[in-house]
Amino acid sequence: MRILRKYTNRRLYDTSRSCYVTLEDVKQLVLSGENFQVQDSKTGNDLTRNILLQIISEQEADGHGTLLTNQVLQQLIRFYGDSMQGMMSQYLEQSIAAFLEHQDRIREQMQSMMGAANPLTMMGRIADQNMAVWNMFAPRAADGGSEQEQEESQASSEVEEKTEDDDAATKASR
Repeated sequence: MRILRKYTNRRLYDTSRSCYVTLEDVKQLVLSGENFQVQDSKTGNDLTRNILLQIISEQEADGHGTLLTNQVLQQLIRFYGDSMQGMMSQYLEQSIAAFLEHQDRIREQMQSMMGAANPLTMMGRIADQNMAVWNMFAPRAADGGSEQEQEESQASSEVEEKTEDDDAATKASR
C-alpha cells in the first residue's frame, strides 16, 4: 500500500516516490485503482477520507458536473447519528460497486435506448417524445382536429367575416 504523508503546511508527500504530490496526483491514484493511505505526519492518523472528500469537493466546484446534488447531500447528512447510518453506508458502498461492475452494460443499454451517445441526438429524441405526448392531449390542428373543432372554427371565421362586412357597410354609408 502506498503511503502519503500530510504535513502541517498542507503538503502531501509520497513516501514511495520521495516527492511532494498534489490533489490531482492523488486523484490519478484513485482513477488508476492504486491502494493508498494518507497519514498525518505527526500523529500517524488516517486522513484518507478527508483528502478524498476534498477531491470530491474540488471536482464539484470546478464545474466537472454535479454528482452529489444538494438534495442528495442533505439526505446523506440526515443519516449521520441515525441508527441506520451503518446500514446506509454499506448500502451505498454495495450499490456503487454493483453500478461500476455493470457500468459498461448500463452504458450500452442507455445508448441503445437513446441512440448515439451524442447529447443533441438524445435531446432531439426526448423533444420528439414530449411532442408526441403533448399531441395526444392537445387539439390536433395538424390534421384539422375533430369535426366539432372544425365546425367551431368555421363558425368563428364566419362571425369574423360578417363583422368585417358590417363594419365596411357602416363606413360606406357615412
